[in-house]
Amino acid sequence: MTVYHRRSIAEKEMYRVKQIFSGHLSLQDYYAQVAEAMAMICALNKMTLAGMLETLRVT
Repeated sequence: MTVYHRRSIAEKEMYRVKQIFSGHLSLQDYYAQVAEAMAMICALNKMTLAGMLETLRVT
């Protein structure tokens, strides 16, 4: 995987976060902002996993 490809994936994910969660943090305290950002990422990961297809190997 090239560096450009990784950067592209990271930019796409940040775009998704901004679109879904309004793109800004509402809390003022630094540590509260970190916790808020982690909660957003956790929620996004759960939504992504819920939408993934489950594949089974046919033998």
